Amino acid sequence: MTEVIGETSVGAALLCIGAMVWLLGGRHYGVRKARLLLAGGGVVATGPPAPEQVLAELRRWGSRLGAEWWALAAGLVIALLGSSVIPVVAGAAGVPVLRRVRLARRARCDRERRADAVIALCGVLAGEVRAGRQPGAALLRAARDCGGFGGESGGFGDAQAAVVAAARFGGDVPGALAAAARQPGAEGLLGLAACWQVAVDQGAGLAAGLDRLEGALRAERDQRGDLRAQLAGARATAVLLAALPALGLLLGAAMGADPLRVLLHSAAGLGCLAAGAVFEGAGVWWAVWIVRKAEAL
Repeated sequence: MTEVIGETSVGAALLCIGAMVWLLGGRHYGVRKARLLLAGGGVVATGPPAPEQVLAELRRWGSRLGAEWWALAAGLVIALLGSSVIPVVAGAAGVPVLRRVRLARRARCDRERRADAVIALCGVLAGEVRAGRQPGAALLRAARDCGGFGGESGGFGDAQAAVVAAARFGGDVPGALAAAARQPGAEGLLGLAACWQVAVDQGAGLAAGLDRLEGALRAERDQRGDLRAQLAGARATAVLLAALPALGLLLGAAMGADPLRVLLHSAAGLGCLAAGAVFEGAGVWWAVWIVRKAEAL
């Protein structure tokens, strides 16, 4: 019964991979043929698509879908090698986990870009005010020189348009800045809003306040960078811990022990696989938790 299930899973995996390659390769070939015909000339090659075309199409679709889908592809390959459906299930279960990791990394990068955009905005705005421009005109000029609070990389969206509109038409600039500061990484805009409010109400020097704010934000960013560098060892330990099982499987295969057959086709191997997965997940979670707690301090 186990052999029948294994052969069925292998056949299903082969069918899925073959269908995906055929569809992607055929689509690539059809699009290329249509472009050549519509262009009014050119020689259209006949026959199946070249391997490099199929690989290029797979890379394009992989970048569009996300790197987490490679977990499912790896599960399919291991299922073919081990003649078992368990790696496919494990790869499918790893897709949402890896997607969450990828989205968290993207959110962190966006947060850091917003923080850098706020620092750049404070520096340019201080220079414009010191050059003699009025605060509203200086903010518009600074936003334009900074590419609009960092442009697409800053990611301020509608809040950026509200700030620019308030500065252009004499609206509530501190309120718009406070609203924009709700986005992760843009908390420094609260300091800019406070400096703006004090300068408008009490006539204090806006440039001096912006200089101090920029210095404080830069010091905070440098502190985060130093902490991240100090935690690089802990992150490397977590990555090594996650890669150790794969290294063990490769070492066992190199020694001729056939670890996939033992793990996937015996009761003792399945028990070891389940226990190892539990301990592996707990170890990785613990290492990541330590790093996050240290970053939150």
